[in-house]
Amino acid sequence: MAISEFEIRRCEKELDEFLAQHRPPPSIRHEVDLAYQLDGQSVVIFEIRPYWKNTGEKIETPVAKTTYIKKHKHWKVFWQRSDLAWHSYDPVPTVKYFEEFRGVVSEDANACFFG
Repeated sequence: MAISEFEIRRCEKELDEFLAQHRPPPSIRHEVDLAYQLDGQSVVIFEIRPYWKNTGEKIETPVAKTTYIKKHKHWKVFWQRSDLAWHSYDPVPTVKYFEEFRGVVSEDANACFFG
């Protein structure tokens, strides 16, 4: 089940603030940029770069993911390892509020999201 319209708006507000803080300067956004996607009850933050073989083509590399678990009323936090699978972010596997997810990704204490 997807999250509510109210929750979607709240997430978008938080994500827009996150991007305002973390996006690269406009002068280099054609080389690297950040964006997000909401899909059902999940949110994925990803990096956008030109494909090295064809600079006219863009590739999206996931950075962080969170999924709302309605039954438990919390957000699960994930990072993508080199095997391209999503793994629970062990230092903080769940957060109660979406704002906390934003803080965990911003802090990136273990360099799992941005390296």
